[in-house]
Amino acid sequence: MRLLISFAALFLSVILLQLSSGGVAPLDALSGLALGFTNAQIGLLGSAHFMGFFIGCWWAPRLMGSVGHSRAFAAFTAMGAMGLIAHMMLVDPYVWALLRLATGLCLAGCYTVVEAWLQAKAENANRGRVMGAYRVADMGGSLCAQLVVAVLAPASYVSYNVLALLCCAAILPLTLTRASPPETPEAPRLTPALAWRLSPLAVAGVLVAAVSSASFRMVSPIYGEGVGLSADRIAWFLAAWVLGGALAQYPVGWLADRFDRRWVLIWLSVASIGACVTTVIVGGGSHALVFLNAMLFGAVSFPIYSVSASHAHDHAASHERVELSAALMFYFALGAIAAPLLASTLMERFGPGALFWMIAVAHAGLVLFGLVRMRLRAAPERRTPYVWLPRTTFTIGRLFGARRDGATPRPTPRRPARSEAPDAGE
Repeated sequence: MRLLISFAALFLSVILLQLSSGGVAPLDALSGLALGFTNAQIGLLGSAHFMGFFIGCWWAPRLMGSVGHSRAFAAFTAMGAMGLIAHMMLVDPYVWALLRLATGLCLAGCYTVVEAWLQAKAENANRGRVMGAYRVADMGGSLCAQLVVAVLAPASYVSYNVLALLCCAAILPLTLTRASPPETPEAPRLTPALAWRLSPLAVAGVLVAAVSSASFRMVSPIYGEGVGLSADRIAWFLAAWVLGGALAQYPVGWLADRFDRRWVLIWLSVASIGACVTTVIVGGGSHALVFLNAMLFGAVSFPIYSVSASHAHDHAASHERVELSAALMFYFALGAIAAPLLASTLMERFGPGALFWMIAVAHAGLVLFGLVRMRLRAAPERRTPYVWLPRTTFTIGRLFGARRDGATPRPTPRRPARSEAPDAGE
């Protein structure tokens, strides 16, 4: 308990950040619909958020090195608050896209500061408990953020002010803590080719995870509105998706540590396709079935990123882990930037169900690519432990790298491959 109290300021800042940044995505979607934005323009807002997120991941470690942790955190939260407050002052979809750049940059920058702080203060003896509490704070904040849309009116100055207040409140716990800030870690090198060299399948899995989560998070309120869900029902629809993803992490981790991770990825994608098809069929029918399908979709699509990352780390040496984690986050950011705009454009042309057809096609591609890769090379002899990774910043590898190297690797059940390719990863 004393340990968790010592990190309470950081975790409280994380929860407040999630409430603010997680709430703006569904609020923007419903506000855009109320103001007459096209679906494609609403999707552009989600893409802009992840573009800002990408820039923030790259810039934050450098800003921390220049001004320190607390000042960097305050600067990033100020950017996010300004982006939120200005929404109803400048009602234009393209201006809003610029404002969402600011909120995405805020989120990435603040998470970089928090994770650098945790990395410096956590010790090997307590790292597991610290990481567990961090993931609970992150996922709990995300779950509650989806419910914000149920109580905040779309296209309202007051609604955006509430989110801005939450963003500003996130400054207080961290900047008022008595704990001394740690030394600034060196920014990881960004080498995307490393991930592709070690495991093309992991790269594909991360891209598909980005398509699933970014498109659902940013434009599924358009789907909900299109099939007749009210604002409060859309909030529960989003929350069910997050809850399903959280509940599935440990069962999926158990499977990923005991079976060939490529098969786990393939079957998760098969289940995701089934969940997408079922959601389209159910449509605006029974709300209970809609929520159940959202929870199922979260359960089978959320863990794909962590399984893919674990599979990539099975092929990595200890000194490559930080750069590999940054490279995987780079591919996730690329997929997340493209997905909301593409999904919303398809929905505008083919109807709300196009969101889930697009996601299903992405998962079908992962299934086919996984089967092809399995024919080229057998699974690795030894594996790192499965780690449930938050999809936050390029520095996340420093936080969880020791977890992979600190545990005894498990042998992998091998299946004879038709041809061996020693120099090509999965």
